[in-house]
Amino acid sequence: MSKLSEHFTLAELTVSDTAKQKGLNNTPKGKALENLTRLAEFLEDVRALFGKPIMINSAYRGPEVNAAVGGAKKSDHMDGRAADIRIKDVPVDQVVQAIIGSDLPYDKVIKEFADSKSGGWTHLSIAEAGVTPRKIKLIIDSKGQRPYV
Repeated sequence: MSKLSEHFTLAELTVSDTAKQKGLNNTPKGKALENLTRLAEFLEDVRALFGKPIMINSAYRGPEVNAAVGGAKKSDHMDGRAADIRIKDVPVDQVVQAIIGSDLPYDKVIKEFADSKSGGWTHLSIAEAGVTPRKIKLIIDSKGQRPYV
């Protein structure tokens, strides 16, 4: 079990039911692997903000896996710079608001599908190494995409 940070492993950030079901390789290489290490450190800061563990729904998705799940063509997941998370007993809105109100260097925070049966999740992404985070705040749900205000 290869640890990327104190609480996050490579296996945890690359697991994919879709990859297993379709026999797709979801092993990151090069820059994606470097980004996953930076992402794990960022997630440690998010974990500290809430004082509780983070559940990872999805993090790294290779191009084939990303296409199979219907991910965006330029998804940050493919670069190892994004994770979809949940925090037990913390509503998605509260997660998003806490991250926006913190000094965490997120590139994007997206409240995703909170109007669905699953209750949704929070998408977090970090900027490319050496690039200033854009601090983009969005909602994506059954009504489409719009700014988070």
